[in-house]
Amino acid sequence: MYQRVGNAAFKKGLGNTTRLLEFLGNPHEEYPKIHIAGTNGKGTVSHMLAAVYQAEGYTVGLYTSPHYMDFRERFKINGQMVSKRYISHFVDRIEPAITRIRPSFFEITVAMAFDAFRKANVDIAIVETGLGGRLDSTNVIEPLVSVITNISFDHMEMLGDTLEAIAGEKAGIIKSGRPVVIGKSNDKTDPVFNDVARKAGSSITYADEIMSCEAQQTGHAQTLCTLTRQSGSKLSLTLPSESPFICENLTTALVALDVLGNIERTPQLASTSVSNGIENFVRLTNYVGRWQVLGQQPLVIADSAHNEAGLGKTIPALLDREYEHLHIVLGVVREKDLRKALLHFPTDATYYFCRPNVPRGLEAETLRHKASEMKLDGKVYTSVRKALAAARSRAGVQDLIFVGGSSFVVAEVL
Repeated sequence: MYQRVGNAAFKKGLGNTTRLLEFLGNPHEEYPKIHIAGTNGKGTVSHMLAAVYQAEGYTVGLYTSPHYMDFRERFKINGQMVSKRYISHFVDRIEPAITRIRPSFFEITVAMAFDAFRKANVDIAIVETGLGGRLDSTNVIEPLVSVITNISFDHMEMLGDTLEAIAGEKAGIIKSGRPVVIGKSNDKTDPVFNDVARKAGSSITYADEIMSCEAQQTGHAQTLCTLTRQSGSKLSLTLPSESPFICENLTTALVALDVLGNIERTPQLASTSVSNGIENFVRLTNYVGRWQVLGQQPLVIADSAHNEAGLGKTIPALLDREYEHLHIVLGVVREKDLRKALLHFPTDATYYFCRPNVPRGLEAETLRHKASEMKLDGKVYTSVRKALAAARSRAGVQDLIFVGGSSFVVAEVL
């Protein structure tokens, strides 16, 4: 299981997934799909798109990873997890194929998602890649549209050590004749996407060239987003999140919906469903773990940003808030480029170092030592929960507590 042990669990190639789906009667061929990849934001964009189709009244399948607290978070039908009974029946049914094919944990979950969506008779499925794109197990589908949110450095040991190489892996989800939407343009990665799209005969749209967005915090964990299209028309939406990435992800989702609206056989949407879905996407999809407020007085925020690009925007957003003192509960996994990540953290905060409870988790003492070299000082705690409890006990009512460094750290406090 990659979520627990990392690279040793990763199997490249689509052969195992293809064979599992053949055993199940190719359930993924029975409903339209949207495929979403990218370094950051793909989970948020996936949830936004699912919420819009739900608001229209469609039955929507949503596949994302990793999960936080419950394995079944990976498979949602209209925001609800599939049943435990379905999971156990599925495993019983597919056991002969598992014994013969020897698939990875992720390959099994992809097959499970597609089978669950067929069973629920979904009108559309939103499918998020797990890692990369070209060799990701989800890449067996022929989507209505492919969406790539952005490209930055993450999982370089598997995807490549340049932005161009990483973009090449993500571009693997672009399919012949199917349009692709890129969330964020970049001088280094645009030529890669343009070349792949041209060879595939796919139209390509850059969301940030079509629409701009300005964010204004309104308080009460909400953001007023004012969007302006190339034509000059404006749209204002109030989103239930104060994430620093909310505008970028919203723009990507809305432009993807524009492109989808011009494709035959795509479930159609009313403008009211777009606004209702977007403004209620957290509730409609049971979206968790991203810039989530866990308490007030002191304010406690948990966020799963874990790579250089994610932390590079998340930490400055924290520092822009008003507070008396900042407390940071921090844990990471072993394979991260720790020095680059720690560069984003402030030296005047109090740190509570911990190890996420997965085999990949970096020892808290090792993290403390590396952090101290960069003048980030604090104490070591034996669990994430104990670290948060210590932060809460020390923090004043006007202080701010941040919990992060890894989605696995966030999972332990939700």
